[in-house]
Amino acid sequence: MKSAALTILLLSLAKEALAFSSISSSSLRSTTTTTASTSPLFATANNDDDNSLSRRDLFTQTISLTAAAATTLGLFSPLTATAADDTKPASTVVVAGATGQTGRRVLERLASQPNTSVIAAVRNTDKASKSLSESSTVVRGAMIQKVPSLDAAGIELRKLDVASDTTDSITSVLAGADSLVIAVGFVPGNPLKMNAAAHEVDNVGTCKLIDAAKAAGVKKVVLVSSILTNGRAWGQEKSPGFQITNAFGNVLDEKLVAENYLKGSGLDYTIVRPGGLKAKPPSG
Repeated sequence: MKSAALTILLLSLAKEALAFSSISSSSLRSTTTTTASTSPLFATANNDDDNSLSRRDLFTQTISLTAAAATTLGLFSPLTATAADDTKPASTVVVAGATGQTGRRVLERLASQPNTSVIAAVRNTDKASKSLSESSTVVRGAMIQKVPSLDAAGIELRKLDVASDTTDSITSVLAGADSLVIAVGFVPGNPLKMNAAAHEVDNVGTCKLIDAAKAAGVKKVVLVSSILTNGRAWGQEKSPGFQITNAFGNVLDEKLVAENYLKGSGLDYTIVRPGGLKAKPPSG
């Protein structure tokens, strides 16, 4: 049963991510052993593998892999002890930052998975319910994004603000969850406040989520981070990509603190480091 379920997942992901064959099978079997730390897509718990990805399909693969990492745990839960068990969700996944560009797509992908209960953790549940059900064009930082509508009928909305909520209150939001996808990130605004905002959300707020996940008994955490978070460690701190991205509130340095905090948490984790995410479909 376990191997069959894993085979189905692998086939599904292979179809959805056009360049998915470049990832080792060990990346899917063990979410703490992914590709090497120099890869644009993954941070790693060790350096077993040197595979990397074409940037052409990074957005599609980021969504597929993030959703897969969050739901793989459910494949190994008892599913068929009795006929009645088939109607019980095998896995409950919380997506923090569910209305953002990446979080929204992850939410959509997770909602289509069988035996998965999906919770969208958002700052304002009323606003999120409305925005998820409507298509729109919004400005996120320097990006103009066309956002499609999402059928949120089977998705539970819970209030969560990593900047203002305490760790205890976040723990209550995560109660009952098996997995947590962290897709939060500050949105560049007032240039005089960007450093504080990035520190508050991408560093302190993310660390609070990690502490809360541990306290709530969450078994798996998937952190959507950014390419070049560890750029200083391999001589890329003067590269245009690092300097331009980090100019927004030193966000790469703040994200790296959260990555390292997750690595030392004792939790089972996957860190996804996407690059070049855009609102347009993959092409080329």
